[in-house]
Amino acid sequence: MVSKIYSLGFNGLDVYPVEVEVDVQRGLPGVSLVGLLDTAVRESRDRVRAGIKNSGYKFPSKKVTINLAPANIKKEGTHFDLSIALGVLNSTFQINCDFSPYFILGEISLEGNIRAIKGAFPMSIKAKELGKKLILPLANVKEASLVRDMEVYPVETLEEVISFLSGMIEKKPFIADLEDILKKGPEYKVDFDEVKGQVFAKRALEVAVSGMHNVLLIGPPGVGKTMLARRIPTILPDMAFKEMLETTRIYSIAGLLSEEYPLVKERPFRSPHHTSSSVALVGGGTNIKPGDISLAHNGVLFLDELPEFSRNSLEALRQPLEDGFVNISRATNHLKFPSRFLLISSMNPCPCGFFGSSVKSCHCSSYQIQKYRNKISGPLLDRIDIHIELQNIKIENLLSDNMPQEQSKDIKERGKAAKIIQEKRFKNDDIFFNSQMSHKQIKNDCRLKKETKTLLEAAAREFGFSARAYDKILKVSRTIADLEQSEEITPEHISEAIQYRSLDKNLWL
Repeated sequence: MVSKIYSLGFNGLDVYPVEVEVDVQRGLPGVSLVGLLDTAVRESRDRVRAGIKNSGYKFPSKKVTINLAPANIKKEGTHFDLSIALGVLNSTFQINCDFSPYFILGEISLEGNIRAIKGAFPMSIKAKELGKKLILPLANVKEASLVRDMEVYPVETLEEVISFLSGMIEKKPFIADLEDILKKGPEYKVDFDEVKGQVFAKRALEVAVSGMHNVLLIGPPGVGKTMLARRIPTILPDMAFKEMLETTRIYSIAGLLSEEYPLVKERPFRSPHHTSSSVALVGGGTNIKPGDISLAHNGVLFLDELPEFSRNSLEALRQPLEDGFVNISRATNHLKFPSRFLLISSMNPCPCGFFGSSVKSCHCSSYQIQKYRNKISGPLLDRIDIHIELQNIKIENLLSDNMPQEQSKDIKERGKAAKIIQEKRFKNDDIFFNSQMSHKQIKNDCRLKKETKTLLEAAAREFGFSARAYDKILKVSRTIADLEQSEEITPEHISEAIQYRSLDKNLWL
């Protein structure tokens, strides 16, 4: 007898329905799994066999054929276990259930318990689109119930699933209290008032966050580059509900959601080590997974010691920085992952780290400094809107308690006002921040008066700005004007924006 049970699979961030077909016939005992499966799915035969026996049922001593359709898409993950187990029991007449109203998901332990799976949230979205209910592990129920008006039935054991489908026990769908989940805002353990000095850097980061401009921090060791970067999420605007769902979807597929608090409400902060491969950073692998740039979607990607990253990894950032997504192509697959993030990077001014330091002397030659800088390509630098230098803080300022520092909430409030201006400006466009403006939008929204234009043209000739750098300055100056609630971009705004292009001006060599 052939049994058909419906489950779901995922390909990148896309979810598709899967038919689990189980056929039990006379013949030499054995289990054959087909349907373009990865190792985790093939190993389900052993988990399912033990789970069925330890739940008080019999595993057939016959020829068992299991097909996961469509057969032309690779299946991965352990969430097909429960569907396969129910199919085997139904095909051997040990149970008689109606599976048609449900998508059934879950990994089976050797004892017959149902374990958590990856991707429950996007699978719940797909189940609702297709008009079916969902049976899945108890550990994933809060995540799956984030989808409004979705009937989700949590289960803990194989026996419980069979009793529910047979009508022996009654279960009510789990309903999450979304209002309660959203009531509590993001909580951060750090604040900008903990950073002493570095007023220029703090101002630059405020501008960067207000317009979502990428930043490169340059300075000797110990000046606070990492400290500043880790506090940037505290001044970013709170995520809209749509952004929360986008980010939660990615983290669900990656298996990084909390069981207790599955909705991602804080903007992500990803800080990969400089030894990370380009696959870990951008995504990919044998079974294509999102990389750090996608896990940083709607948040911050912090690359500490930027020149120490491999050339391939850094060059792979160019397309996602420009487009807000990354395309990953393989011979049999082509996937697209969202990657709209704020890039914060840092580097030392030279190999030893002390060029320009007031604390220690630098012993690097100009050739060594230039070679170190050249590890970062010009096209990548062009995509970073703001380059700022940090200097050592005087010891008396560091020990002083008489220097009041601005809190993150105050900086965030000013950025919120600038964001409202940008929302009104781009209400008819598919962008949200000044950094995302096209050349046409720059012409419309960054018009300059004669004296302002003359200043920018003189600076461009003096420092040899590229066309992209020229546009970046206009975008940054537009954000500075928005922070001051100014419709017009003035020479002061342009001058400040030019100060944030120190690498273009070669001021640190």
